[in-house]
Amino acid sequence: MNADGEMAIFGPAAQFLRKSEKERAEAQNRPFDGKTACFVSDEKELYVKAEVQDRADGKTVTVREDQVFPMNPPKFDKIEDMVMMTHLHEPAVLFNLKERYAAWMIYTYSGLFCVTVNPYKWLPVYNPEVVKAYRGKKRMEVPPHIFALSDNAYQFMLTDRENQSILITGESGAGKTVNTKRVIQYFATIAVPTDKKKDANSKMKVSWQSRSFVFLEAG
Repeated sequence: MNADGEMAIFGPAAQFLRKSEKERAEAQNRPFDGKTACFVSDEKELYVKAEVQDRADGKTVTVREDQVFPMNPPKFDKIEDMVMMTHLHEPAVLFNLKERYAAWMIYTYSGLFCVTVNPYKWLPVYNPEVVKAYRGKKRMEVPPHIFALSDNAYQFMLTDRENQSILITGESGAGKTVNTKRVIQYFATIAVPTDKKKDANSKMKVSWQSRSFVFLEAG
């Protein structure tokens, strides 16, 4: 089964979670010169894409050397975990988040953290089939999602019998409340016991404090 076939379990949400195989192939084959492709500081846009000693967007600019940042190869376009980048710096992070957001892929990993950009619209990434697709999966087996972090915390609680906590933080309007509710939605769905034995092994208490923390207490 190809990568697109594996994404079928996510239903309508698939296109909002991971690039298609065709899009990834096109990115791999796009011409790229790592010696000239870069980002440069810009007063209006903060950073813009450019080429060293060449024209970009129809204009030539002169900048200091410390304002020039190397660009990552096309294979890192819309990368799911930004720590995998060859060049990890502010413009690379911002452009990756911007391009993923433009494709409505609102979740992106940065090492142990999950970065969320509020779409300010409904997306089908919390449907029942999505919850099912993330259950019992390791974080890197599935696309970035708050459900992946939630399931990891839940599985650690079951195996280690230790309390877990999830910190959800950000500016006002960033989507903290929405994501906290999605964490609770996930737990409420996967923790439903199918028999008494599972009920004894998966007892937990979920508490929600100050809209920033979700606590799982092992039972």
